[in-house]
Amino acid sequence: MKIVITEMNWPIGMELLKAQGYDVLYDPDLWKQRESLEKEAADADALIVRNQTKVDETLLRSGSRLKVVGRLGVGLDNIDLDAAKKMEIEVITAKNANAASVAEYVISAMFHVTRPLAVAAHDVKSGGWDRRGFTKGEVYGKMLGLVGTGETGIRAANRAKALGMNVTGYDPFVKPYDYAVMETGIRMTELDEVLRQSDFVSLHIPLTSGTKHLLNKDRMKNMKPGSWLINSSRGGVVEENDLYEMIKNEEIGGAFLDVIEHEPIEKNHPLLELDNCLITPHIAGLTEEAQERTSKMIAEEIIQRFSS
Repeated sequence: MKIVITEMNWPIGMELLKAQGYDVLYDPDLWKQRESLEKEAADADALIVRNQTKVDETLLRSGSRLKVVGRLGVGLDNIDLDAAKKMEIEVITAKNANAASVAEYVISAMFHVTRPLAVAAHDVKSGGWDRRGFTKGEVYGKMLGLVGTGETGIRAANRAKALGMNVTGYDPFVKPYDYAVMETGIRMTELDEVLRQSDFVSLHIPLTSGTKHLLNKDRMKNMKPGSWLINSSRGGVVEENDLYEMIKNEEIGGAFLDVIEHEPIEKNHPLLELDNCLITPHIAGLTEEAQERTSKMIAEEIIQRFSS
């Protein structure tokens, strides 16, 4: 049994696969080398990928023995699901394995906006003592708006409410008696109303044809002046040129972006010019704990598929 891992993976999953006697090929840069990727996939029984590997129909057809594609995460926009279904190749995800980490990223982003302690400490080391300049605000009493109230959104909501925040949300797939409504206290409303009410807007939606550039200038004009956008879902759901204009013209307070439409970000990307647009390298779900869970979960799922 040959397992090909094309991107960064934590050791625990590979150890589990090797303990089963599987031949494990691990090359975290294989996704960059298309010719080599197709060659290795040709006799692979399973592929394990993240978000960079383009698992298109050509790659799927290059593997005559391919039965499973394991996604180290939950986003599936880099995988041709229709082609996989047609070829009876199962796609598995690490559902909820990094949800807590992403929820904590949202809380961390809000804390950084309201209490930038690292910036204040750096200022002191540089000779400053600017108590007035670092008098910011509280998250207590502020409104967090969630676009998408699935597992990660719910966890972010619970943490925010524990801090005394109010939470509103939009999700066309959530019904009035679902858990997100009845058990968490999220006040569900329409998307534009979430944007109007919120001090922080956090995105938790997949990238699909229906969500691509969902947050464009027309939508973001509904946001409160001074409010912040937090995106830890997919870069393509935000129209980045429009976001740049909104921040530059001080129509919103700023943005925390963990994802960009084309990753890694280009060195001359206009958003990098903005001090109040903070971009992190797709790490919201990359805690040690989450990655151990993710790696272990995908390995166990693959072992189960081939053992049954």
